[in-house]
Amino acid sequence: MAGVLSMSQFRSPSSTNSEDRWGRITACLVNAAFFGALGSSYLYGYNLSVVNAPALYIKTFYNKTWMERYGEPIGADLVTMLWSITVSIFAIGGLLGALCVTLLTKLIGRKGTLLLNNVFAVIAALLLALGEKARSFEMLIIGRFVMGVDSGIALSALPMYLGEISPRHMRGSIGQFNSILICLGVFTGQVLGLPEFLGQESRWNFLFAFLALPALLQLCVLPFLPESPRFLLMERRDEAGAEKAFRAFLGKKDVSKELEEVHAESRAQNTLHMASVTELLLNPALRWQVITVVVTMACYQLCGLNAIWYYTNGILRDSGFAENVIPYIVLSTGGIETLAAIVSGLVIERIGRRPLLIFGFSAMAFFFGLLTVFLNFQDQYSWMPYLSFTCILAVIASFCSGPGGIPFVLTGELFEQSYRPAAFMIAGIVNWVANFAVGLLFPFMQESLQTYAFLVFLVVCVLGAVYLYFILPETKNKTFVDISQSFAKINKVPLGDKEIENELAIKAGSKEMEENGKVMSDVEMESSL
Repeated sequence: MAGVLSMSQFRSPSSTNSEDRWGRITACLVNAAFFGALGSSYLYGYNLSVVNAPALYIKTFYNKTWMERYGEPIGADLVTMLWSITVSIFAIGGLLGALCVTLLTKLIGRKGTLLLNNVFAVIAALLLALGEKARSFEMLIIGRFVMGVDSGIALSALPMYLGEISPRHMRGSIGQFNSILICLGVFTGQVLGLPEFLGQESRWNFLFAFLALPALLQLCVLPFLPESPRFLLMERRDEAGAEKAFRAFLGKKDVSKELEEVHAESRAQNTLHMASVTELLLNPALRWQVITVVVTMACYQLCGLNAIWYYTNGILRDSGFAENVIPYIVLSTGGIETLAAIVSGLVIERIGRRPLLIFGFSAMAFFFGLLTVFLNFQDQYSWMPYLSFTCILAVIASFCSGPGGIPFVLTGELFEQSYRPAAFMIAGIVNWVANFAVGLLFPFMQESLQTYAFLVFLVVCVLGAVYLYFILPETKNKTFVDISQSFAKINKVPLGDKEIENELAIKAGSKEMEENGKVMSDVEMESSL
């Protein structure tokens, strides 16, 4: 204790305040965020784009396999159905993975869940890569399903882990690793799908074999990084392990303040056990937090970005670009997506979650309106398709500036420890059900509404922005207890006397520790003189 106090004597007040305010970015924290996301959200993003390039070759493989088995060519309707199942079963697997998250994170922790999840990625890579050699299109369908399970677990366990290992002053920036790696995965899938790389009939199975590489890299690095200190302290009651984890992530010896913050959250919680989804839904003090997570996650999937990917090739084709040039131009969408996500991660702690979300949805609505106008005049003016493509890039950038990653950060911030796993299960269910619904319904919407289909997404974005403007408080630089108290008024649940006493005790204790530290420092100086 004396050693810690004597070290603090040589620290200037300005440097101490700056460090307390902004925290330190340590190699341990960055490695945990990067490698945690590499084997999780990166694979999810990669799987969103990797099926586009080999689609024609996979359908040819289905037809060839059918001929070998049954001696007759497969019907056009049947091959379309098999391809639709191959694509859409990914979302069904994701839903199953989201349903498993609460149990897994409770039993083996956040880091343990991420490590176990790599087993699904490796199995999926083997099934998808060897399906052609085995003459089995069933292996491809099962592989996509298993990869969906991996993504469903990853998109809940990873944001939970990142939110719990980050200092609150950089919780948003570290949480955006999830979004950045999703975008980077999409871009990687686009690049590797080019004919110069793996987008050829003789190489398409290697596109799926690549899935094993990020998973194996995570397995090599993540075991040597700490578990979530909040999980260790609040759920495992391992204070020594939590202190060691905090020291590694924060890069400092004295983590008493962080430990006390977690203890304060534990005292303020209404329940000491991990709450179920039913308990979360029935808790009136968390009603609007749950509604907010459902709304933001539904808007995340229903805001129309999947439809944008559907339209991009057609708009470029109508612009007069050659078919063999279009894949290279589409790379610009992945590049813009990644760049916007990185910029969002850099500014989120300065601007805040709420402004970025509202701006993102509002900007998407604006550009969807312009895109609808430009598409309707596309046949009349030769230069109009270029404006349409510009609007597409603007929609993608607007999405990644906030709505593309912040919903996952918010889900971890709006709930205290005992309710967080159940909250991520609800968010995951909404995410994957909405994902499946868009994939199922958008072709019918596009057929009936044509270019006016984007007006539906415009309405979704406007409603999302309006809801967030009136309901969502800013969560930047707040403790989990503070965020929960921000909803007390709208939930019409008064702050309990016990919680008030806890908060007063924490503040008094912190003040007393500071005063004692100052007195002891003065005593040490006098004795040395």
